[in-house]
Amino acid sequence: MNDALPPAASIAHRRNRNILLLIAMMVFGSFLAAGVLRFSGWQPAGMKNRGEMLKPPGDLRQLEPQLADGRRYQWQPLRRQWRILVVAPANCTSECRQLAENLEKVWQLSGRDANRVELLWLGGLPTGLASDSRLQALQESAAIRAALPGAEAATAPMTYIVDPNGFAILRYPPGHDPGDLRYDLMKLLKLR
Repeated sequence: MNDALPPAASIAHRRNRNILLLIAMMVFGSFLAAGVLRFSGWQPAGMKNRGEMLKPPGDLRQLEPQLADGRRYQWQPLRRQWRILVVAPANCTSECRQLAENLEKVWQLSGRDANRVELLWLGGLPTGLASDSRLQALQESAAIRAALPGAEAATAPMTYIVDPNGFAILRYPPGHDPGDLRYDLMKLLKLR
């Protein structure tokens, strides 16, 4: 008895095996390509932050900031409140006023999520702000400056996004584009 396949069956068998190998290469090849991209650090443009990701984040949870009027500011993580925190030098004038106005615009453009964003300013507020400003002044605190990477030596205003738990996760340099801040904030507000 001959176990060899007839020529037509042998061709069909080889073709089916080649198709199966091609499918396996496509599946496992896509896994391999995804792994290479992932571990090489590549990210799609829509996934990148425009602010600088702080690693490690600034931990403000244990600090108890005081508002300018003396009341204690509480982080209250259960409220799911995001914060934009500005740390400015004492002698900041027109640059700080422009930044404060830009922050107000970012807050307004947050739309229905604006009630989930607080604007905090460490130190004295810039002069000339509107009376209905959303900015809340925090009393100057060396502990807060020390907890925020790059804030201690800042000679110009630095802007941070602080998550609901009290971690500063993103930093924006002096003179940053408010559109970048808004872009990152909108992505973060989608997180529930």
